[in-house]
Formats: sequence, C-alpha cells, structure tokens
Amino acid sequence: MQLTKRFVKAKNPCTSGYRWFLKDRNGQGDYQEILDALVADNRVDDACWLLDQFGPTDEVLTLDYVDANAIVFAGSLIVRQGISVDTVARAGQKIVAGGGIKAGTDIVAGQGIESRGGIISGGHIRAEGDVAADWGIDAASRIECGGNLRAQWDIVAGQGVVVAGDIRAGQALQAGGSIKCEQGVKAGGDIKAEHDIVVARGIQSGGSVIAGNHIETGWGILSGCDIVADGSIKAGEGLVADGLIEPGLGHGVYAGLCVRLDAWADAARVVARARPRQLISGYWCGAEA
Repeated sequence: MQLTKRFVKAKNPCTSGYRWFLKDRNGQGDYQEILDALVADNRVDDACWLLDQFGPTDEVLTLDYVDANAIVFAGSLIVRQGISVDTVARAGQKIVAGGGIKAGTDIVAGQGIESRGGIISGGHIRAEGDVAADWGIDAASRIECGGNLRAQWDIVAGQGVVVAGDIRAGQALQAGGSIKCEQGVKAGGDIKAEHDIVVARGIQSGGSVIAGNHIETGWGILSGCDIVADGSIKAGEGLVADGLIEPGLGHGVYAGLCVRLDAWADAARVVARARPRQLISGYWCGAEA
C-alpha cells in the first residue's frame, strides 16, 4: 500500500508527525516502510496512530526472534523464538511466538496473540481474537480480549480484565480492577478482583472467589474454598463452596435468580460450611450437603 500526503492529511495527523512525513518520506511511501521508519526514529506512538488509521494488511513477517525497542507490523508477525521489546509489540493481524512475549508498555494484535512461553506487558494486553500462553499472562494495566483468554499458569492484570469469550487459568486469576467475562470462567486457583466479578455464564474455582465489590453470574458458582464479596453475591442458578459464602455488610446472597421457584431444590442449591448470613434467595441444603 502506497501512502501519499493527501491520504495522510485526510486523517488529521498531528503537526509534528505530518512534518516528519513530509520531510523524512517526501510526503509518500510504502505503508510498512513508513511504519518501520517511524519506529526506527523512535516515533512509536506515531506508528501506532498510522496503523489505527489505515488498518491491517495481509502481509506475513516471519523472524527467528525479536529484540528491539519496538515493533509495529501491519500484517501478521510470526516469530520462531521469543519477542522482547522495550516499548510496544503490535501487529495489525496476529502475533505468534515460539517462545515468550515481553513488552515494556503494550502488546496489541488486531487478531490473536499466541505464545509457547509467557506473555508479559508493562502496560496493557489487547487483542481482537484469542490470547493464549503455555505459561502465564501478566499485564501491569488491563487485559482486553475479543476471544478466549487462556493460560496454563496465572493470569494477572494490574487493572481490569475484559473478555468476550471464556477465561481459563491453570492457576490463579487476579485483577486489580474488575473481571468481566461474556462467557464462563474456570481457574485452578483463586479468582480475585479488587472490584466486581461479572460473568455471563458460570464460575468454577479450585480456590476462593473473592471480589472487592459485587459478584454476579448468570449460571452458578463452584468454589473449592470460599465465596466472599464486599458487596452482594448473585447467581442465576446455585452456589456451592467448600468453605463459607459471605457477602458484604448490608448486602445479600441471591441464588436461583434465573430458576423457577419449584425447581430451586435441584437448580438453585446453596451449599457451604455454614448458612450464609442474609441468604435472600436459593435453596439452602445445609453444610452436610
């Protein structure tokens, strides 16, 4: 794709970036070559802006490894070993690495991100498709995923986690903000959010499910330990915990919100070590169950 000063100016670029384009590239040039030149000139934000404006391409770049200040590629980036960048790792399509992926600020893909190692970002991780790692996934800021989010180890976000598909963590799932999932969540360890946990389907945890505000799920919750919230606990079906079920002070526990009253004994069961205080709805089965 060839860019001209007319095309670029129509996107309302910043004055500094447009002047660079006129001076360094004479107001025209190949799309990817301009992206590479911007990154080489340490204008990574301008390269990302350009990719936002003109979108992805069908090109595929295959490399043995990446060790650089940044990489911004308009197509798919396939790396046989690992990726390590000081700032941004970004692709218009997918990012696939045979090793780990590590970026000082952001990791962004127009499709999916796949790593045979871990995925670590000093900023956010964002992909329109699946994000998958054979090790762990760790973002200092947010994790935003348009598909499924999967890791064999921990999934950790310094802020929130927003996922359109399922979340599967081999170990713990933790967020400094909210966890919001449009499908289901399953983790081998604790599921913990400093704010809300909102899941459209069910939650299954090998450890505790803990929220700094509310917990809400369209189906049920199965916990290998406790279910604890500083706010309310709401489930469309049942709540089962090997430990305790504890809402916040002044809040209630609501099970069976999507179940007929005559089916509560089967589909809105509440099981815990002790009857939850403020159990507003649901069928209490007793600790023996």
